[in-house]
Amino acid sequence: MPPQDASGLKARLRPLAERPIPAPIAGRIAIVGPCAAGKTTLAERLRALGYDARQCLQEHSHVADMWQRIARPEVLIYLDVSYARSLARNPNGPDAPEWALQQKRLAHARAHCTLYLDTTPLGIEEVYQRVQALLDALGVRPRRGAMG
Repeated sequence: MPPQDASGLKARLRPLAERPIPAPIAGRIAIVGPCAAGKTTLAERLRALGYDARQCLQEHSHVADMWQRIARPEVLIYLDVSYARSLARNPNGPDAPEWALQQKRLAHARAHCTLYLDTTPLGIEEVYQRVQALLDALGVRPRRGAMG
């Protein structure tokens, strides 16, 4: 193997936040939001129906646009929930200071989402129906050959 050019190696080792944002992947759906907002449940249901859906743990990342860089979604769904409701759903969830940090980490995604949905008063089926209506309106369909 030829010796590595130092400038080429340096370019590949740049921190994620300094690299260009990659193009979105057609049909890909990313779901972000604070803990206990319903990200996992929604992503699992969409995947079971054949959608290319991913939950993105943006609330734990200090890279504000991680959701763009790693998930590369065409559609970004932001599920929100009140702090009180999140604790009712998950009593072992984040404490108040961590919750406040999550809100800061999610600000970029919240500002750029395709759909913002407060799940505090909603059940699982209501969340799914609203998301499905958006996907239908945008023409986002399950991958070919998917069951469901």
